Amino acid sequence: MDIVAKIKELKRQKNAVLLVHNYQLPEIQDLADFTGDSLGLSIQASKTKADVIVFCGVYFMAETAKILSPQKTVIIPEKNAGCPMADMITADQLRDLKKQHPKAKVLCYVNTSADVKAECDVCCTSANAVEVIKEAFNPHDEIILPRTSI
Repeated sequence: MDIVAKIKELKRQKNAVLLVHNYQLPEIQDLADFTGDSLGLSIQASKTKADVIVFCGVYFMAETAKILSPQKTVIIPEKNAGCPMADMITADQLRDLKKQHPKAKVLCYVNTSADVKAECDVCCTSANAVEVIKEAFNPHDEIILPRTSI
């Protein structure tokens, strides 16, 4: 049995869905159940009946999938796959900013780690940032936009 057939059989046996980010190689995308951007893939996976999510992307993407599907097992083939944007701020650094601005609210970009997201009031995407700010904050609110924010 060739590798593609083995992967398809394992997906069937484990009731797994394979998410592949747009930036992955075409050979990997060809195996995908879904391809797309990080948040869109996590949303799609949350709507499936799969028990296992295999996320071919970077670490924060797999974390986002787990946040949206806490009852599912999430696997990332390369656990050290990182993202320079997501690595621009840590939860500790954000906590320090919050101490410096105790009344401020925090808006973070979806491309952050789960630890950073946990420190935020609201999370947005590049597509909905303006709408989120209008809906979630008052005009006079002080807003912290961590370095990964748009």
